[in-house]
Parts: sequence; structure tokens; C-alpha cells
Amino acid sequence: MLHDVALRPNPTQGLRDVREVAASIGLLEADLDLHGRYRAKIARDTVDAACAAPSGRRGKYVLVSAITPTPLGEGKTVTAIGLSMGFWRRGHTAAVAIRESTLGPTLGVKGGGAGGGAAHIVPLDECLLGLGDAHAVANANNLLAALIDDALMRRAIPIDPSTVQWRRVVDISDRALRRIVTGLGGHANGVPRETGFDITAASEVMAILALSRDGRDLRARLGRIVAGFDGERPVTAEQLRGAGAMAALLREAIQPNLMQTVEGTPAFIHAGPFGNIAHGNSSIIADLVALPRVEYLVTEAGFGADMGAEKFFDIKCRASGLAPDAAVLVATVPGIKSHSGRYRLVEGRPVPADLWRENVPDLEAGATNLTAQIRNLRAFGVPVVVAINRYETDAPAELRAIRSLAAGAGAVAVAEHWGFTQGGAGCVGLANAVEEACALGAQVEPLYRLEDSPEAKIRTLAVRLYGAADVSFTPDARRDLERYVKAGYGGLPVCVAKTHLSLSHDPALKGAPHGYTFPIRGVRLAAGAGYLYALAGDILTMPGMPSHPRAAQIDVDGDGRVTGLV
Repeated sequence: MLHDVALRPNPTQGLRDVREVAASIGLLEADLDLHGRYRAKIARDTVDAACAAPSGRRGKYVLVSAITPTPLGEGKTVTAIGLSMGFWRRGHTAAVAIRESTLGPTLGVKGGGAGGGAAHIVPLDECLLGLGDAHAVANANNLLAALIDDALMRRAIPIDPSTVQWRRVVDISDRALRRIVTGLGGHANGVPRETGFDITAASEVMAILALSRDGRDLRARLGRIVAGFDGERPVTAEQLRGAGAMAALLREAIQPNLMQTVEGTPAFIHAGPFGNIAHGNSSIIADLVALPRVEYLVTEAGFGADMGAEKFFDIKCRASGLAPDAAVLVATVPGIKSHSGRYRLVEGRPVPADLWRENVPDLEAGATNLTAQIRNLRAFGVPVVVAINRYETDAPAELRAIRSLAAGAGAVAVAEHWGFTQGGAGCVGLANAVEEACALGAQVEPLYRLEDSPEAKIRTLAVRLYGAADVSFTPDARRDLERYVKAGYGGLPVCVAKTHLSLSHDPALKGAPHGYTFPIRGVRLAAGAGYLYALAGDILTMPGMPSHPRAAQIDVDGDGRVTGLV
């Protein structure tokens, strides 16, 4: 049931005991497994009860997405957190559900993804460094990798080594591990073969954790993981007798983490699949726990609307049976202008000063990306609110132009917000616009049918969302697809792994490129997660460290406090 707003967080007070945060939406201490004063996992009994409950009254479900990301950062997580706090300021119970931070981006180029300024998760060091579920995911993933190599050595279960696509994972961006050779040094060390490492957030196990509806579903999905093929016959983790132990390693990871925003709003933080490589959304279980207890649940999908939002609709919503009431598309004036292609933004270099000066023609040129992403969201049948994450340098003429262009593309509202500098108080107007959008009603539909061929599904995404004229498949990709279709996996949805820096496969193509051929160089099978995983262009499943990694600014002071986290 929905709870009395008299329990709403007090934005003027300091960090709250997590039991108070839980009580604000009707969760009792018995519903929590406490991990100190400020963090808890939702108790397994409470998780099981929420997942088993029949669908009934629930809060409004709001998806936050964005234009195609730029090196400037559009502030999508700031907006999601700020919006949840804005709802409390309007007298509504609300929570935010976001992915867990993982060490690759936290220590690398992107930062931890826990918000910033006056709209972030606290305590920040626990959120970015201390949740630990990614370690359980890595252990489960690497257990299966060890069992596969052991089976190859012992020949106990026939597996064609050339069909093994399961890779080990580590939660650090380490380009030296992208391609390796294992099993050197004689038979006792295994069968020599080329393989590699992915980053933990790209593991199918992470996707399974995010897409499972309950513990039984998690266990079943782990058993369906395909390790390789014996001829046309898939060899599963169940056959390798690894799924049970993998589930045991994930026994606590399945419980969502409860933390709070800087204003004390409940924050459900659970699972961390990458948005450009995996499906880029937090867990179904967290949503099932939260939705009956709040009037508004704000959740965030990774990267732009062509990435995490598409996968939210086509993959997550199919698995959960849930559908959002409205979508928020985050944009900034400098971010839109940068999509004109007239500014050279290079990692580690100063942002061109001209980007902060009024320039309506450049904004209109770059707004092709904004309008394309609005149309992408509208294609799923959901009302769209454009959220302008404000800078002091934004010119009135530029803001007017965005309003006109967004309305022309079909957005139901455009709302400016100051979440970064003012927190919830700066997001009240946005909350009001989203509340009105939710009242309009949504008719959510996936973009393609499951009975379509995998090639047709990929072509639908490439043409309708990415702006391509056609799709090309390498011989390896066609061979992979033929194998998976013959084995009975052709009816799965597709998860396209591509650059997040362009609507296309090429990060150099800004704005809304069109008329090009979208290249698929390979396809992997994620049978446990429940999708086919298409690799487009030069996408890498193991990122590398940037020239100026975030790790360089992180330290521990004399009092043991972690500094430099963002």
C-alpha cells in the first residue's frame, strides 16, 4: 500500500539512520538486513514476499534516459535522484532505483554514477566502493569459466572449444586482458586456447541478477547459461554442475541494497549491467519491492535513449511485466550544442570556451540528436518530458529553442531543473511536469515481435532508432546466428552492444546520422539472461583506462576518510 507522506524525509537534516529511511515508505526493521547505520539489504523474506505478491496497486513508474552522452556529462543520475527528491517536496512518497556502481567506471573515465552536487547518494564511499555484489557476480562468472576449462581438459562433457564464448571477468578496466591464452605449460594446466576477460558489468551473470524475478528464477537462469556447443547441442551450466554453486555465491547479492539520497529519500541500488555492452538497467527485484510502497518510483537506464531505454522496454519490461507511466529525457544546452559536431571534445583536455557562449544555430544543429531521442522514446508509446539540466550560462534564446524543438518532436513538456545546485527544491517543477505526464496514460509496446528473426530484430533497431539504412553481418555473425536459431534461441530479444557516444556504431558521428550501414561483427548467446548479444562496430567488452583515470584523484586522509570520489 502507499504510505502517509507525514513520514517524508526532512531535507534540512543530516544523514539518517537507514531504519528511518525504510520507515518513510513503510519498511520495518524486520524487512532489513543491516550493514551499519546507513546501509541495509532488503531481507530475503521481504524480497520473496514482494516477488510473489500479485500485481495490484502500485506507484507510478518513471524512466529517466538522456540524449546521446557527451564528455561533458548530461547529469542523468543527478536528474533521477533530484526528481525523486522533488516528488517528496511536492508531498508524495517516492524512491529512486539505480544500478550499483562498479569499479571500472569509478576508477576509470566515467565516475561512479551515484549523482553529484546537491543530488547524490550517501554515504558516497559506501555506495561506490562498499556494496560488494559485483564481487559475488565475478566469483560466480569465474567459477563457470574454471568448470568449462576443466571439462575441456578432462573431456568429461563434449564441448567444441571453438564455440566457447564464456570469458572471465574482473571489475577493473584492464585492456591487457582483452585477449589472452590460457592452458599453457602442459596438459596438467588445461587445454591451450585463446580467450579473454570482460569487465564484470558485462558478465551475463550480472544481467541475470538484474533480470531475475526471484530466487527461483535466478537459479533457473543460471542453469540455462550456455557454455558452448557439442555439434548443434548446447552445453549448459546445469550440465557442468555449476549452477547451484553459482546461485550460492549470489545468495546475498540477490537482495537489493537500500541507501538514501543527500536529502534522505530512499534509494534502491541493485545490479550494475553496463548500458552500452549489457542491458543497462537496475534490478527487477528492486522495482518489485519498491513499487507497492511509493507513489513514484524513479529508475534510470544507462546512456542514451537508444541504449539503456530501448533495452529497458524490449528486454527488462518483457521480463518484469512492468511498464513505465512516463519517460524523462535529460539534456543540457552545452551537450546539445556539442552534437552539432562543431566542437572538439577530447578526454583530458579543457572544454572549448565557445561551448558556453550563446549560439542558437549550433544548438539547433545539435538538437537533431535531442529530437531523434524524443522520437525513440515515443516509439514505445510513453509520454516524454524533456528535463533541461541547467547551467548558469544557458541563454534564454537557447532555452526557448529547445522548448520549440522538443514540442515539435512530440515531448509533452519541457522542464528546467537545478538539481545539481539546489537538490530537491530545484526539481519541484520537473516533478510537477512528470506528475502531469503520468496522468496522461501510456500504451507501452516493444519495438519488435519476439517471433521476428534475429536479423529482423537487429534491423528494426538499426533503422528505426539508430538512423541506419541497412545492416551488414560478417560471416562469423551469420554463423553464430545460424547456430543459435537451430538450437532454439531465435525467439529471444536482442541486446545490441555498440558505442554509447553516437546513435550509430561510430563515436565520431554526432547528432543524428542516417543513411549508413550498421555493421554486426559477431553475436553471443546469453541464454540465461534471455537475449542474443550483438556486437556492433568496434565495441569492446573490456574497456581500458583513460589517460587521466579517476583513480588518480582518490586517496584516504589521516582520519581514514576516502577523498576524491565523484
